[in-house]
Parts: sequence; C-alpha cells; structure tokens
Amino acid sequence: MNDPQPAERASLATAVRPGPGLRARVKAYEAELIAFRRDLHRHPELGRQEFRTTRLIAERLAEAGLQPRVLPGGTGMTVDIVPPGTAPGTPLLAFRADIDALPIDDAKTDVPYRSTLPGRAHACGHDVHTAVVLGTALVLAEAARAGELRRPVRLVFQPAEEVMPGGALDVLKAGGMEGVGRIFAVHCDPKVQVGRVGLRVGAITSACDRLLLTLDGPGGHTARPHLTTDLVTAVARMAADLPGLFARRMDPRWGASLVFGRIAAGSAPNVVPQHAELEGTVRCLELAGWREAPEVLDELIGRMAETHRAKWALDYHRGVPPVVNEQTSIAQLETAMNARFGAEAGPVVEDTEQSLGGEDFSWYLEHAPGALARLGVRAPDEKAVRDLHQGRFDVDERAIAVGVELFCSLALEHSPV
Repeated sequence: MNDPQPAERASLATAVRPGPGLRARVKAYEAELIAFRRDLHRHPELGRQEFRTTRLIAERLAEAGLQPRVLPGGTGMTVDIVPPGTAPGTPLLAFRADIDALPIDDAKTDVPYRSTLPGRAHACGHDVHTAVVLGTALVLAEAARAGELRRPVRLVFQPAEEVMPGGALDVLKAGGMEGVGRIFAVHCDPKVQVGRVGLRVGAITSACDRLLLTLDGPGGHTARPHLTTDLVTAVARMAADLPGLFARRMDPRWGASLVFGRIAAGSAPNVVPQHAELEGTVRCLELAGWREAPEVLDELIGRMAETHRAKWALDYHRGVPPVVNEQTSIAQLETAMNARFGAEAGPVVEDTEQSLGGEDFSWYLEHAPGALARLGVRAPDEKAVRDLHQGRFDVDERAIAVGVELFCSLALEHSPV
C-alpha cells in the first residue's frame, strides 16, 4: 500500500479515542517506522540469513540508548528495558517479532518498496511485525527515561520463523525466555481491517509436523512378486489407508490430519523396487493430539509394514505445537485495544478463527503465558483479500502505529505480569 495521505491519517486518528501522551509518542516515530518497514521489504532475507536486518535493528536500538544482544548464530536479538529501581527477579513483559522473509517472488509492480531480490519477499508481514516491536522499543525507552515505565520489558527479534521447527528455539537456547512472565506477539491478518485486531482464547494456530516414511525390501522381478517384497503395493496401501486409520485412532476433537504430498517408488515397469518413500504433514488443532501423534503412527506403520514384509523407518520431524492463547493475556489485549482505540470507531476487537497454519510462537508459550493477536492490515476500501504467502501480499501501513500503541499500552497501562 502507498503511504496514507495526511487526510487519511487524520481520519484514522480522529476515529479513535485520543490518548495524548502515548499517542503523540507513537505518531512521532510513525514515518520512521514505515520507512524502516519499506527498507526491510526491499531487502528481504531468509531464515538464519537475516544479517543485514539484524544489523539495522541493532544499530537503531543502540542509537536509542539500548543494548541489544545478538543471538549466537549472528541473526536475531533480544534487548531489555529495565527501569531504575526494578527489584531483582521482577518478571519481564516480552514482545516478539519474527524477522525472516519467504522464498517466493514479490509480484507487486506498483509500489516503490518492491523486493529487490528475486525469489525473496516479505509476503507474510514479518517486516511489519519487526517495525511494530522496534517502535515499541523506541517508545518504551523514551517512557523509561521519563520515569513512566514501571516494569521491565524484553523485546525479542527472532530469526527463522518460517523454518521448522522455528527460530524461537534459537531464542530459547540463548536464554531469551529466562525471567519472562508473559509474552505477546501480533501477526498480520489481511482479513481484518486496519485499526482492529482479531483475538481468540485457546488454540489460534495448528500444530504442524513433517514426516518421511521409508520402506525397503530385497527387490526383484514383477513376474515373481511372491518371492520379494512388493513395495509399490505396500507404499500405495499406506498412502491410501494410513490417513483414515490415523484419524480413527485420534480423538476427533483434536482435529488431527495426516496428508501425504509426495510418493516415490521404482524406476522400471518390470522391476519390483528396493526402496519407496512417502512424505507428508501431520496437523493437529490440540496440544494433546500433537503429543500423541508420533506414537500412534509408529504403531500403525509397524503393523502395516509387517503385513507387507517391508522394512520401514519413520523420520518424524517435529515442527511446532499449536499456539494456545492464555485467557488472561487475551483479556489484557482486549482491554488495552478498547481503551486506546475505543467505541467511537466502532468495534475494534473481533473474534478470529483457528488457522491450520503453524506458528513457532507456540514454543514461547511452553515457558510463559501469553497470546498472539491478529493485527488488521486491510485497507477499508480494499475489496479483495491479499492472502499471506502470496507474492501480491501487502498491508495498510497504518497498522504499524496501531500495533506499537497496543504493545506500549500493555507495558504502560494494562498488563500487570
């Protein structure tokens, strides 16, 4: 989207409840944050390759008087803002951004900030998430200097969210959740209008794992299948039957789904192959089902492989558990959003459905309560929805200021850890 005209900015500002101190601070950084987001959009970097992005964030944080700690891998960082006089052991309130891009082409041709790198694009809004948390850091650093910040805060700039099982594990390994009492994040949602957020208590994303099943046998001639292991039939039966058997073994309330996306076996019509492969994904809406899935699949595959006299191996690659939003954290988000952008603008909080996509923010919620909110990025006059992970994806950049003000409100007004 192009930068909103002054009249458009004014209309958004006057449509919401005024908050002079915080609102003024956020607005003072808005143009800079939009420019920062556009710079990242022009120079997208893939997971664990975000060296330029990391450098730019670290330089801006240092310029604001903060001391960022780059992760051992060289990409991503954390930074703390601790008010003077904070008692030792006081829980930190954390805000997380993911900083990586996707390996797809930027299909936009009508904006000056189109990606300059073929096959690389910020088509999931991580550049917006980064600008929101950077802006939160800048505003809260200013508030801390003014003696207005009463609790310690940690800003997390995480690499490799798009690389399973996710760069959140890099942050955890580096101690990024030590001392954190509660954590929040936003994710762009092109279905939600700018100025609003979508909230949901409980699971808001799905667990997502990958699996590779290999089958092996002695091979042989198709004229004598009884003397060998017919791997083509074995792998075909597993591709056809395993999803249904798996679903019947799992509690239907868990929403567990096994779908195969690749099957490979053989190279000649009259040769029984020695090796076959099945590759796919397991998705699950509930944490209990995600934890049980590998054991159930092991049992089912073992029985089917024995029937076909096939040797087998299952490489089950854990992706991410579902993001399960904690009720108190959602209540704090709703309170802050309504207080800052309240009734005059109409509803600013809406219910959101659970997505079958994966999100590694879930790993943080294994260590502290928190919540992921869906940040509205659709322009009010836009009819079509530019979906995530598509080359045409773009946002109404006024969403950045909304995200910054929401996070700062949580830190300053509405989230006792």
